[in-house]
Amino acid sequence: MATELYDLTVPVFLRGFKAMAAFLDKARAWADEQGIPHEELLAARLAEDMAPLTAQIQRVSDSAKLAVARIGRIEAPAMPDTETSFDALQARIAATVAFLKAVPREAIDGREDADVEVKTPSRSFHFKGLPYVTGFVLPNFYFHMTAAYAILRYKGAPVGKMDYLGGI
Repeated sequence: MATELYDLTVPVFLRGFKAMAAFLDKARAWADEQGIPHEELLAARLAEDMAPLTAQIQRVSDSAKLAVARIGRIEAPAMPDTETSFDALQARIAATVAFLKAVPREAIDGREDADVEVKTPSRSFHFKGLPYVTGFVLPNFYFHMTAAYAILRYKGAPVGKMDYLGGI
């Protein structure tokens, strides 16, 4: 039996968001215990030219919601990148999860050969559905999720591999 495109996207994203929400909660509790201002942790970055924690979470959200919207040719909810607190980031995660849960399987399955265009400020990328998911979306989703996790580890938050993997 072939793996359906829906199964490569929505459930994978939902699992990632569950893990990310949990490790953000754990980091927040640690920051409170240590007296570390939330703003300091949320603004942390691994390198000067790299996006901060808030932007990493926003990019994970964008990766997931835009992937299913592009593949399924459905409208993605607008989410301006204005989150500046743990509560706001958790609300964004929750909104993204709600959107993903509402996407019907039929909108995604069978779209392996669909034309997908990704526009960036400097150029456009053209894909077919399956290569878009496996070669662009999933690596991008996990890159930003891993960057968020790594920022928290770098700052000393007690998150570990099992937190990242999210309840295996």
